[in-house]
Amino acid sequence: MLADMESFYASVEIAKNPALRGKPVAVCGDPQERRGIVLAASREAKAYGIKTGMAAWECASLCPQVVLVRPHMQDYINTSLKITDVLAGFSDRVSPYSIDEQFLDMTGCERLFGPPEKMAGQIIKKIQEKIGIRCRVGIGENPLQAKMACDRFAKKNRAGVFKLSHQNYAQHTWPLPIRDLFGVGSRMERHFFNIGVRTIGHLAKLPREDLKLRWGVNGEILWFNARGIDYSTVKPPAGTGDTRKGTSHSITLPRDYHFKKEIEVVLLEITETVCRRARSWGKAGRVAHVYCRGADFDLPTGFSRQMKMSEPTAVTMDVYAYVLKLFDIHWDRRPVRALGVSLADLKDLQEIQLSLVDPREKKMALGRAMDTVRIRYGPTSLFRASSLTAGGMLFDRATKIGGHEA
Repeated sequence: MLADMESFYASVEIAKNPALRGKPVAVCGDPQERRGIVLAASREAKAYGIKTGMAAWECASLCPQVVLVRPHMQDYINTSLKITDVLAGFSDRVSPYSIDEQFLDMTGCERLFGPPEKMAGQIIKKIQEKIGIRCRVGIGENPLQAKMACDRFAKKNRAGVFKLSHQNYAQHTWPLPIRDLFGVGSRMERHFFNIGVRTIGHLAKLPREDLKLRWGVNGEILWFNARGIDYSTVKPPAGTGDTRKGTSHSITLPRDYHFKKEIEVVLLEITETVCRRARSWGKAGRVAHVYCRGADFDLPTGFSRQMKMSEPTAVTMDVYAYVLKLFDIHWDRRPVRALGVSLADLKDLQEIQLSLVDPREKKMALGRAMDTVRIRYGPTSLFRASSLTAGGMLFDRATKIGGHEA
């Protein structure tokens, strides 16, 4: 099963303040800044055409009586953890998929809770009673079917429950447009359109070998998805970073950044965050990646490029040298709206070859010491002087979670 919370952020705000119930509510950042976009909208707000990702200023033009609420990310995290606890009362195999979606393996629970549809109804009822949020449940014979059942059907029916199986998967999903298939984005949709694939059924009827030859493993996986085949299982999270392959961090800037010196400050702050996270896992990365998005919506610009480093590292200034090199090569000198840095191909620090010429161990020890200070006294207790310049964003983001108010 996949349990998905309806308009999660908005539902949490309404549960906290019942006076908002029945009103068009939109959770969004500061309208004066770039973060002023809608993160979630209540059912009443959606009826006016308000959607996630819409600019906050557009909401009032669609619905003059809309109630704009600032986000409180810590509340959403706490609520998500409470929902996990509720679901753990139904199964010991619960796996969070996102902050508002969680998979459950209910195999063998029929004697406790009845048939699948009855189980789903009990889950919905319990979350409503304990958390005050409406939940929708997709049921399937594997995680892919449960996800498709929830996203394409359970969210759209009154009961909030829908079941897919190998017997009815084709009947219900094959007539859907290809963009509705899990794993198909806008770019892949265009590729499919170019070969005459308009529906999920069209894709399912193509030879699997042709798709694999054209798009590799991804083409084969999408063919499996079109037929409702998924060999993955629901496993509780391990709770460690041992299996992580990379880490990333990105920022939408509060204004257009025109000058390289300002942009470099933000890139350094992001690199520090990424390397600190890798160090906390006992990891070092071999591949540095930089993402940049231009400020002009009408003429989209930017890049996403990566570079293999000479040695795996989680030393901030070592990674930053590659980040700057990537940015210098690929930046078109146009104003910048968003930046991101990632560190990939992570290795355990114990596996890294020591160097006779590079004092890598000393630099890592210094990084860990700085991390310890920040963990104990806060992210602004120890910082680089560049963060005090006009381009710095460290102090603005220090009190926020995910770029939003905690």
